[in-house]
Amino acid sequence: MSVVGFDIGNLQSVIAVARNRGIDIVTNEVSNRATPTMISFGKNQRYIGESAKTQELSNFKNTVAAIKRLIGRSYDEPEVQEFEAQFIGCKLCDVSGEAGVEVNYLGKPTKFSATQLYAMYLGKLRDTTAKELGGAMSDVVISVPGWYTDRQRRAVLQASEIAGLNCLRVLNDNTAAALGYGITKSDLPEDKARNVVFVDLGHSSFTVSVVAFKKGELKVKSVAYDRGVGGRNFDQALLDHFVAVFDEKYKLDIKSSSKAQVRLRAACEKLKKVLSANSQAPITVENLMNDVDASAMYSRDEFVELIEPLLKKLEQPIQKAISDANISSDEIYSIELVGGCIRIPAVKQRLGEFFGRDLSYTLNQEEAVARGCALQCAIASPAFRVREFSINDIIAHPIRFKWEAVGGSDDTGLDVFVHNNPIPSTKMLTFYRKEPFVIEAEYSDPANLPRGTNSWISRFDIKDVVPTETGDYSTIKVKARLDLSGVLTITSAYTVAEVEVEEPVPQPEPKEGEEPKAPEMRKVKKLVKQAELTVLQASQCLDGGKLSGLAKGEREMHDADELVGATEIAKNSLEEYIYDIRSKVEYDYKDFVEPNEQKEFLETLMSTEDWLYDEGDDTTKDAYLERLAGLKAIGEPIAERYREDKERPIAARELRDAIVHWADRASSQEERYSHITPEERQKIFDRAEKIQEWLDEKLNKQSQKNKWEAPVVFANEIKKQREELVYFASPILSRPKPEPKPEPNVEELPKPEGTPAGSGTGTPAEDQKKAKGAAEEMDVD
Repeated sequence: MSVVGFDIGNLQSVIAVARNRGIDIVTNEVSNRATPTMISFGKNQRYIGESAKTQELSNFKNTVAAIKRLIGRSYDEPEVQEFEAQFIGCKLCDVSGEAGVEVNYLGKPTKFSATQLYAMYLGKLRDTTAKELGGAMSDVVISVPGWYTDRQRRAVLQASEIAGLNCLRVLNDNTAAALGYGITKSDLPEDKARNVVFVDLGHSSFTVSVVAFKKGELKVKSVAYDRGVGGRNFDQALLDHFVAVFDEKYKLDIKSSSKAQVRLRAACEKLKKVLSANSQAPITVENLMNDVDASAMYSRDEFVELIEPLLKKLEQPIQKAISDANISSDEIYSIELVGGCIRIPAVKQRLGEFFGRDLSYTLNQEEAVARGCALQCAIASPAFRVREFSINDIIAHPIRFKWEAVGGSDDTGLDVFVHNNPIPSTKMLTFYRKEPFVIEAEYSDPANLPRGTNSWISRFDIKDVVPTETGDYSTIKVKARLDLSGVLTITSAYTVAEVEVEEPVPQPEPKEGEEPKAPEMRKVKKLVKQAELTVLQASQCLDGGKLSGLAKGEREMHDADELVGATEIAKNSLEEYIYDIRSKVEYDYKDFVEPNEQKEFLETLMSTEDWLYDEGDDTTKDAYLERLAGLKAIGEPIAERYREDKERPIAARELRDAIVHWADRASSQEERYSHITPEERQKIFDRAEKIQEWLDEKLNKQSQKNKWEAPVVFANEIKKQREELVYFASPILSRPKPEPKPEPNVEELPKPEGTPAGSGTGTPAEDQKKAKGAAEEMDVD
């Protein structure tokens, strides 16, 4: 069994697996340690990961990126419409209330929701992992941004279900990095916690978290985010700059061409990376637009000046995280940097200036989160023994419950899970109701959500509520829980009643030499659970029926994607069959093929081989399978006749041996068969005789046939007759002998009338024997 962690990044994703007493990074089909988070749709199949990256320029209208930013979001959210759309080449649309894309797939317009796209990508990572491990995988922990809402977290879990994965937990990426950092430390303190700040600048967002470490545990004290600062925002700044530059220099209206924008964006991303190691670098885009090759020189200083507004935005999340953690700079043990964009010199310089101290690069910037996910999966899996390490995470968005007021009360809501509430967490709420009621959950701080996000989370219908026997309000306990994944549920609801029970009064410990006193009892009132109530939940995610349909659809698309490989297998199978059957027909199978049929079949094999290396060298899977089926229609009966000729005598011999064996046992006079009645024995004889006649008749007809003719009887038919004989005779002859009846007590038997006491017709022993016989005749117990 293997445990796996997926770090789903906005630009690329990393797979980590726990094995060999460590964590390994799984490489993909081109030996890269990270796989592009991208899906492209073509006329015949989907391209996912590396193959989608190669389609990015040529098929950009059908290529989807930024899946991580779309899942669990609504199409009409302003942030999706105004911000995310510029990073996605294809057309955005609404799919069952969720943001999705419309692409040309299999030659026709097709819509896919973000959850479906996420599931497709998970399927690719699943297949990559399974190939590396040499077997199927199921258990996984998936990273998500800490700012994900309940709907987004549920969507990730549902996407993993569509992909056939068992997601043990979705883990906040900042927490995953902290786990990878802390679990390997052997010098963590046992009393005063060690505070470490984790700064993660990825492709699409910026995260700062403060984590307190003690021996065997970590506790997330605070987290702050900026969802609008990341590598793609630096790329966008460069893109906007060079759109203006090339418009002035070459008179190109790049904004009017989506393809030109995709080309220029790729060049800007490359320039950004080059400037991280060089003071200046050229940017060149061949055939950018209108057959124009655009180029320019750009310096690092110009780049720093360009992204200054973005660099300033890094300070606010850092200040908020430290403030929420309520720690001073002196209490920070180290600042650990994570994320690919941390490599930008201007970013490192700005962070160093803000903290006023050296920064730490202990973790692998791009693989730390995946390693942490794999460790969490190992901790959760019963098949692995991992050093004990508890994880105390927090939620990003406070949650409030609201309900309708009853009985003149103005109580209609409660902040149940507050800001930075720990997860997992369970809260017990008490309600007083006479009839079913509804609880609705919503985020109490909508301003902290992504712009335009619906603050409504879930609706819980509490059913089966009735008044008490006296007509009063029933007392109802509702248990609300944020699980390990930060998903909100009401795990149970039930009625309670106050009852009076007796319990012993606590007594002081008796002094030495004193005997303990008898316990005194007292009556106390306690709340006792009475009846479970039905809880129905509604959310913005997919229902069970829809989920099953999408899972089925994903399997079908996955099967279609494997068609190319299956076509090659079909071609090889046809070639192999031609070589194998031809040699056998010429030698081993020669007597089992009618001479004229043999000649025709060999000619067919030759013509098929010629076709295979000519026009059939590159054709469809069905064409290969059709040719193979045509050859097998002739070759398999020949092989069957050969096989039956070898197996039939063996099966017949075994059947005859079975007939003799069971007939001998049925006629046996051994004591163990003495209870078997003659009628039952005769049934076995009759069945054995009938089978023997059947066998003789079939074998006689078979002996009159040529070897190349269809068999009269098959070995499996003979074996079936043997099995039926065994199933018929065995229960009869294996039935245990009944236990003998117990002998009666002779002294208690009544004496026959007219016989004086002590008198008898024979000796005392004979009289006793006669008495026993009389008892048996009278069935005396």
